[in-house]
Amino acid sequence: MPPIVSLKTLLESGVHFGHRINRRHPKMTPYIFTARNGVHIINLQLTQKALREAYNLIRDTVAKGGTVLFVGTKRQAQDIIAQEATRAGMPYVHYKWLGGMLTNWRTISQRIRYLEELERMRDSGEIQLLTKKEALMINRKIERLQSRLGGIRTMSRLPDIVFVVDVCREETAIKEANRLGIPVVAMVDTNCDPSRVDYVIPSNDDAIRAIKLIVGLMADAVIEGKQLRAKEEAEQQAEEPVEVGEPLPVDEVRDEDLLGESTLAKIRAEKASEAPAQDTSNAEASAPEAQPQEPPASEPTEPADSTN
Repeated sequence: MPPIVSLKTLLESGVHFGHRINRRHPKMTPYIFTARNGVHIINLQLTQKALREAYNLIRDTVAKGGTVLFVGTKRQAQDIIAQEATRAGMPYVHYKWLGGMLTNWRTISQRIRYLEELERMRDSGEIQLLTKKEALMINRKIERLQSRLGGIRTMSRLPDIVFVVDVCREETAIKEANRLGIPVVAMVDTNCDPSRVDYVIPSNDDAIRAIKLIVGLMADAVIEGKQLRAKEEAEQQAEEPVEVGEPLPVDEVRDEDLLGESTLAKIRAEKASEAPAQDTSNAEASAPEAQPQEPPASEPTEPADSTN
């Protein structure tokens, strides 16, 4: 299967640059190709293979109706995570990971509803009826909640996959996903522990161009999965037979359902006046015709005995 991105593109984006040798994590040794000028070089062939696996996983999951949560709160990744996740129509966390965002989802969802209630008060003008200090405090609370929960306010349930930039920084998010059994796809640099990540993408997680390239590929996988799902649903609708309803019997359509009261009264009066005439004509037609009566046959008279 061909790679989804070429080695040249990975090299131009700086994906191959790791951290300095003295900051290497021992479990990242299989992903390191060599070291130059005291800096580790990541094996880009393994990166290509990992990108293909992660791409297929996200595409197939979204095609089945799943969701992907994009997480990246470091300064270099904040804007990229927000832009690409918005482009793909998926939830994201780019400002700060709140403890319990996955394991305590019920409380987080309540805070999202509270944010929506505050926004409703602001938009309807109810906030203007309060004092200036109370209105200012509510506006600040809305801004704070939007920065922390704005990316996940459309997430109605727990995600099916969590995509993470910088494993070291998002350690809490990875622990919560592991506790709930949610697969984790992450960009892992040479100074991070890959043991908690289900799908490791060995990559530089500090360069903006590298982050933009890989996050953009994951967003493309989400978009392709949505297209496959839409195509499958269209095919299923085309294959379903169209049920044609049976025509209603004529007896079910009555005059009372179509005509007004005055018209119905006139029709009833005409039917009542025609009824006697029809009865007499039917009686005359049904009476048997009088057949001419034949005269009764006279009994033969015997001739009188003549006496000689």
